[in-house]
Amino acid sequence: MTFLQQFRSPRLSFIQTLVSLLLSTVALLSSYWCVGQQKVPKPLCSLIKRSNCIPVPGLANSSTAISWETGDDRFVFPTFHTGLFITCEEDIYTDAWEEKCRAFYTLTPGSEKAMMWLSLSMELMYVGLLVISCALLSVQLCIRTCCPSTQRWGQLLNAFAAIFTVLAGLLGMVAHMMYMQVFQTTASMGPEDFKPHSYGYSWAFYVAWVAFTFCMIAGISTLNDYTKKVLMVGPRHYSDLNPCGFDFGGLFPHAPHYDPTMALACPPSPPPRISHLSPYYEHPPAALPTSAPRLNLPGNRGNHREHQEEDYGPL
Repeated sequence: MTFLQQFRSPRLSFIQTLVSLLLSTVALLSSYWCVGQQKVPKPLCSLIKRSNCIPVPGLANSSTAISWETGDDRFVFPTFHTGLFITCEEDIYTDAWEEKCRAFYTLTPGSEKAMMWLSLSMELMYVGLLVISCALLSVQLCIRTCCPSTQRWGQLLNAFAAIFTVLAGLLGMVAHMMYMQVFQTTASMGPEDFKPHSYGYSWAFYVAWVAFTFCMIAGISTLNDYTKKVLMVGPRHYSDLNPCGFDFGGLFPHAPHYDPTMALACPPSPPPRISHLSPYYEHPPAALPTSAPRLNLPGNRGNHREHQEEDYGPL
């Protein structure tokens, strides 16, 4: 139980949300979501490219050089890495290791540009909601430290932070999946100078999913903490003389207290009604008026004769 309480603590939720925000920002700005190799024919040799190239007559005594390379020996395999915003490729026209970068949206086919911009917008919303959640949780921790009696307001901020965190996680998950679909479509239908020979996921892709995991853990634990302390137990009522126990005229109504014994205790049932024909039926204590005439019924003939003997003597 102590471990669960520590797991649902606001401080731990704040740390998890902050870690998720930092990892998501690093993954968003990185260009190492996917890495791979391209298959490009060898370039012609030049003054800055003398190795791994096709000899050119009249350059560096290569007039008598003949290239007998066949198969894959006629190609070079430069590496590339791609992110959400840019893609960088190895420059094959120089012997020094250099990269040339360009925007990724310029490579995306026209049919996928709308999905590309939608995924980028959702990624930015994902990071923005995490920033809001971190701000709300930090304010809650400040209220808890400076004014512990106002836990009701802290729990209200806790609820909003949980909603924003869970919503951010869902948006991030959908955005990641949409981007990977866009990248696969670009790799197969993109321009000829960007058709990977082989590719795979890189470290930024895994960092993004680790950030998503931390985000969902923080959101669920924060929502569970709010449910345990407010919805099931109810907020604490403070005295009006407490300077921190302010209330705005019932603007936020109090939730009813939860008592586990109320759900187990059954209300007492009324006793069953007995018919007036039963021998155990008891007549209500209502006296008949003295001036009421007595009816001469068959069941009352004996009693009537006794009363006559008492009044007038034996007949």
